[in-house]
Amino acid sequence: MIGNSAFGALFHSSGLCGGGAGPIGPPQKGRESMEKFLEVVNSVNKAVNNVVWGPVMLILLIGTGAYLTIRTGCIQLTKFGYIWRNTIGSLFKKKEGGKGDGKNLTAFEAVTTALASTVGTGNIAGVTGAIFTGGPGAVFWMWVAAFFGMFTKFSEIVLAVKFRQVDKDGVHYGGPMYYIEKGLHMKWLAMIFALIAGVACFGIGNISQGAEISASLQSLFGVTPLIAGILLAIVVGIVILGGIKRIGQITSYMVPFMAAFYILAGIAIIILRITDIPAAFATIVKSAFSLEAVGGGLFGYAIMTAMRQGFARGVFSNEAGLGSAPIAHAASNTKDPVEQGMWGVFEVFVDTIIICTITSLAVILSGVLEAGSTDVFGGNGGAAAAAFNAILPGTIGGMVLQISLLFFSLSTILGWSYYGECCWGYLSGNNKVVDIIYKVIFILVCVVGATGSGKLMWDISDTLNGMMAIPNLIALLLLSGTVVKITKEYFKNPLHK
Repeated sequence: MIGNSAFGALFHSSGLCGGGAGPIGPPQKGRESMEKFLEVVNSVNKAVNNVVWGPVMLILLIGTGAYLTIRTGCIQLTKFGYIWRNTIGSLFKKKEGGKGDGKNLTAFEAVTTALASTVGTGNIAGVTGAIFTGGPGAVFWMWVAAFFGMFTKFSEIVLAVKFRQVDKDGVHYGGPMYYIEKGLHMKWLAMIFALIAGVACFGIGNISQGAEISASLQSLFGVTPLIAGILLAIVVGIVILGGIKRIGQITSYMVPFMAAFYILAGIAIIILRITDIPAAFATIVKSAFSLEAVGGGLFGYAIMTAMRQGFARGVFSNEAGLGSAPIAHAASNTKDPVEQGMWGVFEVFVDTIIICTITSLAVILSGVLEAGSTDVFGGNGGAAAAAFNAILPGTIGGMVLQISLLFFSLSTILGWSYYGECCWGYLSGNNKVVDIIYKVIFILVCVVGATGSGKLMWDISDTLNGMMAIPNLIALLLLSGTVVKITKEYFKNPLHK
């Protein structure tokens, strides 16, 4: 989901003012005052960011997943076959739940909308950055984060479906703000979540992704940033003005295509380096438990760094615990919370276990790690492109990366547009005027992101993205008994064995 900017904000935070467009027109004194103000904003944001995306929060995110997993008997493992048959396997069966009702999303449209927002630039550039910083061992801890994240997301979706709202027209909508209000009776906490997510959607789900789309279009077709921004705004406008049904329909085609495209590239890499695959996995496991002192540091520093990077990448990529994906899943026409929750397990598996692992293997097998720094390749995205180019013939690898980034970023914008719509809808009592204003602003912000003019907004939103997890995790822990009860009752049914 979250792009490389988020990853860098956590581990390589830099000033917000650099590269931003300075004020035009006011006297020098005014410009200096504005720069000082932005410096203060930068300092405050960095301090808060270090807390909300620090070790304590990462442990809390992983720990919540572990706690819920233990309480329900680790169903992401013990029931994995059943979950697989009743998610992706159900698409090949004629089933009532597979058809839409004309008002809400099908189960598959809901998961593709959620995957649209989670599968983003972070699956490429973010994973590369984790490996360069934490070594190949970061990949192992990324898998651990994904394992527990499967049930965290399962729990979020179960609660979202159970406590969702149904309007007079039969339209479903929900998310953390609704299960916080209806399940915990803490409307004030629900409003905090909605406000944070409502602002964060402009940075995480728009500005950062627009910048990646602009860069890809310029690289592939020579399109200028302004033109890229205008084109992006038009495309996004056509889709989101059609509502959640149109978003779901578009993502139901886009997400499978872009995932298959990237996975096929990964399969090609594996085939071309098939003899090196066992050694690559051995390197990942060995590095994950390395107790060597790195760079004259403390004994065991390597394992701590790998663990932190891997946990962060896992959380960043699949968004488990942040409370975003349940908003999409609440809009499904699925009646049973557990049946929709199983799609959350599938979602994390595809996002992290499959897509992130493909990126990881490409980086490890290519030999780009020997350079020792992403700066050599012009950043994490450049390193990922170099890795693909080193294995695939000619410049095919770079083109695959650019096309993947283009679709990954666009899908993230579409998914997050709906999250923001629901959050502002909750805060305004689903006021139609507020809804229109939000969509117009969101469309215009696409141009801001594509032209590289919104770094400040993006960096602040990165922090807000982490803050989303706080009220959501409170709800998950306090409502864990509800999740456990619903899950156990479902699997007690002989039909669900």
